[in-house]
Amino acid sequence: MTTTLATPYSIESLLGEEAEDLLTYKAKVAKDLLHLPGPDFVDRVWINSDRNPQVLRNLQTLYSTGRLADTGYLSILPVDQGIEHSAGASFAPNPIYFDPENIIRLAIAAGCNAVATTLGVLGAVSRKYAHKIPFIVKLNHNELLTYPNQFDQIMFASVEQAWNLGAVAVGATIYFGSENSTRQIQEVSLAFKRAHELGMVTILWCYLRNSAFKQDQDYHLAADLTGQANHLGVTIEADIIKQKLPENNNGYAAVAQATGKSYGKTDKRVYTDLTTDHPIDLTRYQILNCYCGRAGLINSGGASGKNDFAEAVRTAVINKRAGGTGLISGRKTFQRPFEEGVQLFHAIQDVYLSEAVTIA
Repeated sequence: MTTTLATPYSIESLLGEEAEDLLTYKAKVAKDLLHLPGPDFVDRVWINSDRNPQVLRNLQTLYSTGRLADTGYLSILPVDQGIEHSAGASFAPNPIYFDPENIIRLAIAAGCNAVATTLGVLGAVSRKYAHKIPFIVKLNHNELLTYPNQFDQIMFASVEQAWNLGAVAVGATIYFGSENSTRQIQEVSLAFKRAHELGMVTILWCYLRNSAFKQDQDYHLAADLTGQANHLGVTIEADIIKQKLPENNNGYAAVAQATGKSYGKTDKRVYTDLTTDHPIDLTRYQILNCYCGRAGLINSGGASGKNDFAEAVRTAVINKRAGGTGLISGRKTFQRPFEEGVQLFHAIQDVYLSEAVTIA
């Protein structure tokens, strides 16, 4: 059962001084170019694709669950941090989440569309919950126990295991730009092909990873580089793209200047005609690279901190107004008391339910 808690603050008050700018800004690239979220998204966008009826059914299941059901938007709880950041670092702030059942309980109580987590977590409780909330099995992970620590996404689970425990979707991460990205692209492409054959939706965490991307700013968050990662993701038929919210741009030039070597290819019109430094424009460029929104863009909520409610609502407003599909928020929600985690999810979802927050 979904728990209903009153959101303690309005969207405007949480946005603070940015409220007017974020809620009234007109994007540089017209929204008419995009395939925007809506109740008919699967029928309007996916019906003519090569996805089989089982994939379409499961995609519709994702869009028809929770508080955002039948809006075209997604609110997902992801908990793979037990591997990605270690269980101690992730769950010590709130030890109840060492028990995987509480992860599922939080997603249900918060009215999420789905829960995305590990094979072990979902397998431990699948008979009790697989029919109550859509499961997304995260197939690969980066573990930090090997010494020295390495950064490589390796397969922890098979597509067949995800199917057997009742998952409607699989997820995977590729560290685009890393020395292991070529192998990861090939592995994930094959896994997504098999998932589609079995009728499951595919979700790709399109993350950048290379020390060269850290210069005067962290260009792991550059719109041009993350946009290209998204484009590679939809190329291997990810149905939904997960990406970090962009914070800057012109990563290609920054890397080339810092290394003294040519890097990649771009076009000056990306920076003059398609983007500005406004976060809505930067995020819209990410969506353009998701086949103009045919593959929905969900932005990540980021690490937990002092201003989680304000940061989460800000990210949701930017994502929605840019034409995105929703938010996937983990540590901000499960690293706080259960009821507060539910409340934070509701604050995010209220952005997508609000008619006052329009597409820019």
